Parts: sequence; structure tokens; C-alpha cells
Amino acid sequence: MIVEIENLRKTYAGGFEALKGITLTIEKGEILALLGPNGAGKTTLISTICGITKPGSGHVRVGGHDVVTGYRQARSMIGLVPQEINLEPFNKVIDTVTYTRGLFGKPRDPAKIEAILKQLSLWDKRNSRVVELSGGMKRRVLIAKALSHEPDVLFLDEPTAGVDVELRKDMWDIVAGLKAQGVTIILTTHYIEEAEAIADRVGVINGGELLLVEEKDALMARLGQKTLQIDLQEPVSEIPEALAAYALELVEGGVALRYSYDTRGESTGITRLLRDLAAAGLSLKDLQTQQSSLEDIFVGLVSEGAA
Repeated sequence: MIVEIENLRKTYAGGFEALKGITLTIEKGEILALLGPNGAGKTTLISTICGITKPGSGHVRVGGHDVVTGYRQARSMIGLVPQEINLEPFNKVIDTVTYTRGLFGKPRDPAKIEAILKQLSLWDKRNSRVVELSGGMKRRVLIAKALSHEPDVLFLDEPTAGVDVELRKDMWDIVAGLKAQGVTIILTTHYIEEAEAIADRVGVINGGELLLVEEKDALMARLGQKTLQIDLQEPVSEIPEALAAYALELVEGGVALRYSYDTRGESTGITRLLRDLAAAGLSLKDLQTQQSSLEDIFVGLVSEGAA
């Protein structure tokens, strides 16, 4: 495990409890996406892991180093791309990135800086001043700064906020390239499709609590689940015994049946079900299908957590 978080709590002055006993382990080389509404605790969690915010209680270790007692060792393993673009506007791109590498005590390495800038499509802009760059290019500079000291863990706090769809997909490609190099990446995002596109695991945080951490493939398997609602001409009080094998659910006061099936299976069973419904003497009024999305799961979890 590259990051270990154990019963982490943080309470600010005034009594606001931002983190409520979060426990999480992150594997080396994985991409973890943290989803959550504003004020959920995402940024506080990242800030605490990075040593910017001191934990109230609990433990955080990065590469085996405690972020409090072994701050320097832990922080040297971390690259952080903040949500806010905070760059010296009149510095050149190459100077900005080179300076950050020096802050971490790393020796000068022009070849490494060149490689990072080329990877982020910034080499042609290396002598441009930050003020001359677009918003998307400035975000790339933030990533270059975070990578300048060759960290093992990279935190991306809303990395594609405010950028267009094309640039967002470019950023996904950059993240995939970093993962291929063995970098562990933790990103917070409001974009559900971002988590679907690049994450290995997805976590949902709300009200300072981690509501879910699950493999993305397992979540996508949930997305494969669809429901068919069968509206009946006449209400029924119970499901006929002949239909027991379908695990139907009686809904809306008996005027509808709900059937769940997997869209990825060899057969949905719908054709056979409709035939057996007719054989059981049930007349259909209408059919409608529904498919849950990762957003539905996210909204549902957040709503339950707020209840």
C-alpha cells in the first residue's frame, strides 16, 4: 500500500467536523477517483494527506512515512495539483517548473524537465510567460510543477474544472500515461464520466464520511443492470406462482410488475417473460425500461448519507 489512512478525523475551530473517521488504503499504481458534492471533505482529505492540514486524530502514512512525524519524507513522495490556478504570471514556464524541482531539494536535471514538458505538450511553450497561456495550458503547468520532483503519488484536485471537453480528454490521456509509469493518482472530480473513463476505483465522500469505495468494474457491472416495468391492464394482489422464477416485484399498488435483468447477458429473458405473463392471464398496458447510472448511484448514496 502506498497510502494508508486510518480513522482520520479533522474538526475545525467552531466545531465543524470535516472528516469523520475515514479509513482507506490506496495501492501503488492505481487511480482512485473521489466523488462528492462541495463541502463533502474531499479537499480537506487531500490537504491532510499532503501535510497542509494537521489531522485531529488518526494516522496517515505515505510510503510508510507518517505525514506528521515523518513529514519531509512523506511530502517528498507527493505531487499536488491544486484546484486553484496560483502561478507567478511573469515567470517563464521552464523556470517555474525548474524552480519547483529545486524546492524539493532535487538536483538540476534539464533532461528530466524537458521530458515532463514534452509529455504535457508544454515544450513549445517553455519560454512563454505564464500570463500568456490559456487556462488549459496553465493547468498543464500546475501538473508539470507537481511532477518536477518525480513523486510516487499525485493528487489532482478537480483537474479539469472549467476546461472544455476536448482538453478534458487530453488530460485523461495524460493521467493514463502517468499511471503507465507507475504513478499512483488520486483525483477529485465533479464529472461522473471522468471517474468512469480513467479510475480503477471510485470513492464517494459526503459529510466527511466515506460512503463507498468500490472497483470501477464492479460499479460498471451495476450499470449493466436494467429494470423493465410492466404496467398491467388490471391490478393483481399477488404474483402468479407460474412467474416465481422471474423474481418479479409488485409495485404501484399492484398495477405494475418490475423485472431486473443484465443487459450484458446472453439473454435478457424478456421474450420468455412476456410469453409467460400472457399464459398466466395477465394483460399488459405498457412497458418501460430504466437503467441506473453511476450518477444515480452517487446521488442515492449522498442522499442517504444526508438523511
